[in-house]
Amino acid sequence: MPWPKSLSAYLLKELRREYELRYFVLDHRRFDPKFQELTGYQPLPLGDEPGGAAVLKSLIKVDFLNAQRHLADPSTVSGGGRSEDLSKRLSRFYQRHLDQRQDDHQALKALFESEVGLDKHLAEVFKDTLERLKHLGYPGLNNPRLEIKSALNPASIMTQDARVHYIVGEGAQTIMLPDTYNGLGFKNLIYMVVEVLDLQERWKAEEEKRAPLHLIFIEEPEAHLHAQLQQVFIRNILGLLVIPGEAGGSFASQAVITTHSPHILYEGGFQPIRYFRRDLVGNDQITKVLNLSAFYAQETEHRDFLKRYLKLTHCDLFFSDAAVLVEGNVERLLLPIMISKAAISLRSSCICILEVGGAFGHKFKSLIEFLGIVTLIITDVDSVTLLPADHDGDDDDDDELEVEVEAPEAEAVDGFEALLGGDAPPAPAGEAADPVPTRRFGKKCLPVAGAVTSNQTLLKWLPAKQSIDDLFAATEQEKETPVDGTTRVRVAYQTPVPVVWNGHNAELAGRTLEEAFGLENTEWCQSAEQRKLGLRLRGALVDPAALAAGLHKRVSGDKFDKTKFALGVLTARPEEWQVPAYIRDGLIWLKAQVDLEVEAEMEGAGVDG
Repeated sequence: MPWPKSLSAYLLKELRREYELRYFVLDHRRFDPKFQELTGYQPLPLGDEPGGAAVLKSLIKVDFLNAQRHLADPSTVSGGGRSEDLSKRLSRFYQRHLDQRQDDHQALKALFESEVGLDKHLAEVFKDTLERLKHLGYPGLNNPRLEIKSALNPASIMTQDARVHYIVGEGAQTIMLPDTYNGLGFKNLIYMVVEVLDLQERWKAEEEKRAPLHLIFIEEPEAHLHAQLQQVFIRNILGLLVIPGEAGGSFASQAVITTHSPHILYEGGFQPIRYFRRDLVGNDQITKVLNLSAFYAQETEHRDFLKRYLKLTHCDLFFSDAAVLVEGNVERLLLPIMISKAAISLRSSCICILEVGGAFGHKFKSLIEFLGIVTLIITDVDSVTLLPADHDGDDDDDDELEVEVEAPEAEAVDGFEALLGGDAPPAPAGEAADPVPTRRFGKKCLPVAGAVTSNQTLLKWLPAKQSIDDLFAATEQEKETPVDGTTRVRVAYQTPVPVVWNGHNAELAGRTLEEAFGLENTEWCQSAEQRKLGLRLRGALVDPAALAAGLHKRVSGDKFDKTKFALGVLTARPEEWQVPAYIRDGLIWLKAQVDLEVEAEMEGAGVDG
């Protein structure tokens, strides 16, 4: 086929001829606080003199520090190519700024004294050789004499004769090592610092043509850096950009850092983050840039909790294909092997597992929906029986929990009166009554009719129901929520499943993961070989109900070790047990969502190609 074979091939060569850049002056008064332009606003175009490009260049100087820094590894120093060592980089820095140091008399004096000493040394070394050369004669009127003089050029000294060394130890124990003996991480850190200072010096050297803003793009600074060095870099880069004597003046520097490192990301908090989210519109792939400053401004209730949690856990939520919010440590430990059993293709995806608990999972609602990340919430039904309204709580009873009970709708206040144990305040005339949260005490129980949940995620997020009967009756649609028109979040919790024990069948649900696991793996968990799990019960268990009651009592007791249970499952052969149904269904849903996105992206890429 003749050129061009595609529109992309044509535009690669002809883009600048087919399109032109136009420049406009923006009036900040014609934008709202979120920087969205007001309706009907038409910005003023810049004229041809001096031209938009010249104006922009006079205002902003842009430099780049690319990810490919080609620092030499000790094993590849002799390999040549594009690699280099730190000494060469420092030499270039010295050469570039040598002209600015011509008035450094101390350096010039040191070089002069070195030249005198070297000249004397060279004269003594080559004395006999030069004397013999004198007798050879030379055509001409005056036979020239040879004399060797040193020429210590500062630039050549740094280029050829000066090397960076690393000094380890103190005093008599000092050891000096060449730069090739240090790791690439430390070299990379020094290299970036020198490069930033170099870019800054060149910006300062422009003097009267100097742009007020110096913008430095730093790509993937985490290359070869361990977590602590990444944090050191990001904490100090802004301070490095401040020029002594110019702080608060007309000239300023800014850094834009692209990264896949959660250690770098969370060091600066939420406001500086710009999150790039891939989306599909038909067959076209687009990217939405989400400003976390906007999220920080609108989310006032849970933002401090989210900021502290994400910073302490260093999770990779922002870099994941999907997120799984789990109840606790047991789910976090077992989820990878459960994924291998129920939805193995998820192992090829970037899945972020967050241990949040039922009491705090709903605090992630605003962040998850803002980012639009596909999310599965795996939580416990946490059933309790409400105690009388005048009960003040028993500190010695571990089975007692404080429960927040809400009237879900204004119309339902009267219906909830018996549940709340008191009269609801009347709503003002002509206004709908708001839900009335009430603190009550409840006692842990099996998830049976008449019980309620103490799980705030189930109550305040999905499926936004409190009674166990309503939770069991919730439809799949009620367990999911759309974000931007697409189902993005689903909750999974224990529901009744068929249980077979001692020749009897029943539909039962566990209160926690451990109980659900014991009910769906009855024979295996009650075998003598699996005593290490802690779920084996003594005595005669006549039917599934007795088994469920015994498991609930065992798991709720103080002596039950949840971590030991999780490790016991991990040490067993995976084919011996099955994943609880509610987790399996949730993982299958998550797999379908992730696979659907991958397929849509591949189809979109195929259409574009």
